[in-house]
Amino acid sequence: MTTVLPADPSFRVIGREELERHINEARQSALADSKDDFLLSLMRLLALPGNGHTRLIPNDAILVLPLRFATIGTTVRLLDATSGISDAIGGDLISINGVPVGEIEAAAEKLLAGTRQRKRVIGPILFAWPGALRHLGVSSGGDAIEYRIRSETGQISELLLDPANGVPGSTLYPRGEHGKADASWTPKSFLKIKDFGQPGVLLVLPSFFDPGETALPDAVAEATDLVRSRPDTPLVIDVRGNTGGDFLKTMSLIDAISGGAEGRRVGLLIDKFTFSAAIVFTAILKHRLGERLVLIGDEMGDGLTFFAEGGTIDLSSSGAAVRYSTAFHDWAGGRTDETTPAEIAERLVPTGTLELDRVWAAQSDDVETLDRFCREVLDSLNT
Repeated sequence: MTTVLPADPSFRVIGREELERHINEARQSALADSKDDFLLSLMRLLALPGNGHTRLIPNDAILVLPLRFATIGTTVRLLDATSGISDAIGGDLISINGVPVGEIEAAAEKLLAGTRQRKRVIGPILFAWPGALRHLGVSSGGDAIEYRIRSETGQISELLLDPANGVPGSTLYPRGEHGKADASWTPKSFLKIKDFGQPGVLLVLPSFFDPGETALPDAVAEATDLVRSRPDTPLVIDVRGNTGGDFLKTMSLIDAISGGAEGRRVGLLIDKFTFSAAIVFTAILKHRLGERLVLIGDEMGDGLTFFAEGGTIDLSSSGAAVRYSTAFHDWAGGRTDETTPAEIAERLVPTGTLELDRVWAAQSDDVETLDRFCREVLDSLNT
């Protein structure tokens, strides 16, 4: 914390006494050799500024029950499980040990950093983490934990799991949560194109993070050339599940989209798993296109004013990671301060707000549903 707290400007709004109190709680948990309580204390401490980029990531440090939950829309859904309880996959979580899921979410809110949507993204790991359930008063610690799951047809499944039968948290809950059933999912490519002919084109952009630094520029160049070659064509752009990366590498595509015919309309698919550079991508397009940009889906994982950049520190003693921030972003009012990098400051625009034009909640890996929905959206953009 001696590295993070002085460097992270989001903590400027937190009083010294409050910080010291939470630091002492974490220290007491460490002295008591209670790993789960220590991690949860750090989660509470790092959640204080309400900045989603600043948080503890416990995934690599904990054991969870073999259940993968994610929030789709506003409902916590079981996306994956061991073979013995696979019949419940796809159902909605109703309660744990008789405690309604909404009550657990409310109790867990103080542990989770960021906006309401960010909490819905990073929070479901708590439902499978026995240590967190004990901390929240849902479980006594040693007894079996009962989950009630409701299927699409209304059938109730009751799952009874032994808290001792845990698996590494990172096997079911990736650091960059994307909301797909397969926790190990990574994009096979940075661009997928579906040409619907006269109605328009779908561009799927699943990530702007490219460690190799070659695949993303190639994908952006391909998309840019296509968009420029069809300046009148309506577009649907899918950035659901895009957790970010480098928005600067997408500027040529933004220029091509906004530089098309004045009548071109664009539908942008977003969701709570849309973060960071993908939010900036959305904000710049909204600023340039105005009412010609139709926002569809679910509210994004962060607001337009946040702290980002920074880095990640791995805690060798516990295996957890601390994510901290160093730079101020304000894509709502277009403001900067001394922490905003110059290359970002020169592109900051005052977007105002990003209100959804149409709510649509669906798993981002449902290809058939996406194709059908895109046809409908393109039809509406052509009218």
